[in-house]
Amino acid sequence: MKAKRKMAVLVGDGMGDEPVAVLGNKTPLQAADIPAIRRAAALGHVQLVQTVPDGMAPGSDVANMGLLGYNAAEKYTGRAAIEAAGANLPLAPEDVAYRANLVTVENGKMVDYSAGDISSEEGRQLIEALNAAASREGFRFYGGVSYRHLLIWREGPTDVVLTPPHEISGRRVEAFLPSGPHGGDVRALMELSRRVFAEHPVNAERVAKGLRPATQIWLWGLGRAMALQPYPERYGRQGGIITAVDLIRGLAVLCGLDVIRVPGATGWIDTDYLGKARAAIDCLKQADFVYVHVEAPDECGHKGLAEEKVKAIENFSRQVVEPVWKALEMAGEPYRLIVCTDHRTPVNKRGHTSDPVPFAWVDGPLGSSMNPDASADFDEFIPPLPGKMPLVCDVMDSLLHSGPAS
Repeated sequence: MKAKRKMAVLVGDGMGDEPVAVLGNKTPLQAADIPAIRRAAALGHVQLVQTVPDGMAPGSDVANMGLLGYNAAEKYTGRAAIEAAGANLPLAPEDVAYRANLVTVENGKMVDYSAGDISSEEGRQLIEALNAAASREGFRFYGGVSYRHLLIWREGPTDVVLTPPHEISGRRVEAFLPSGPHGGDVRALMELSRRVFAEHPVNAERVAKGLRPATQIWLWGLGRAMALQPYPERYGRQGGIITAVDLIRGLAVLCGLDVIRVPGATGWIDTDYLGKARAAIDCLKQADFVYVHVEAPDECGHKGLAEEKVKAIENFSRQVVEPVWKALEMAGEPYRLIVCTDHRTPVNKRGHTSDPVPFAWVDGPLGSSMNPDASADFDEFIPPLPGKMPLVCDVMDSLLHSGPAS
């Protein structure tokens, strides 16, 4: 019997971008020193892919579903439903989940979609105060990581138009407030949070330290319970997902993959990249699939930090791609290494776009054919393949199904 390839999918969230003046009119991927990623592109295959189906918003939820081999156009119900799964909050059929960011809105502008990267403990205290003020049956806020929290509302409204706060950084919020038949109900909750948070000790202490306060919640990403065919059934694979955010943990739960937690994983540029790499290597000793998600480049894009985004991409290449690839080679077993990103998060726009992104994979072991100096472009301007731009879910489906080593 032929051995099944070990598969490692390494995702730098939001690495795609556009040319940036401060980087010499290069994109962060072009400006970054990423020899491991460019070596994979040279020794394997590299192409542009479309990660977001036509007509869908370019969120990390939809795009990472594609990178896992699922077409979001067929299964997606809403981001918050995925995050609820990642937080081990099962949704009943009548439940609606909403993502609840802690944000800083000042003088009518979205100053910071993360409330100054507020800590999880500070966020928990604010969410507890909001629950006390909004107490009612079938309605509860749940604390998450940093600024990322959830509301689960039994028979909550779904006919509401909501906007992700990270898509309106620096803009006046008035035009983006919840709208639709029940938009007023959602706006009322956001206004309640303003009153609750205004005098809260957490915010008073943050202001005293020169930090941004969480002035309110911002609700978005609503959805009902979602189901996906598990990996063991769909692809005959067992393994895990490594990430710092509940969204991707939720996809792990829905995919039937293990959630592998790394203590130093923060979702920011200070995350424990090497810790994630070690966890991936350990996973592949027992299983045949691992998916490593690094949030840092995306966060830098949303904050408009070009140089920091370059550093995050370099850290991803040096401390995740390089050690995982080295371990796969040293094991001497058949493998497929995939290096990719889920979407573009241009620093000049501070939001996501649906433009194509680079996607590379290499099959090994390469042994003596591993040229350490091999290099090929891995950026937004590699020539597209002839014909229609492929959807990444179709590319991944093919790569995941072609598991036996040749």
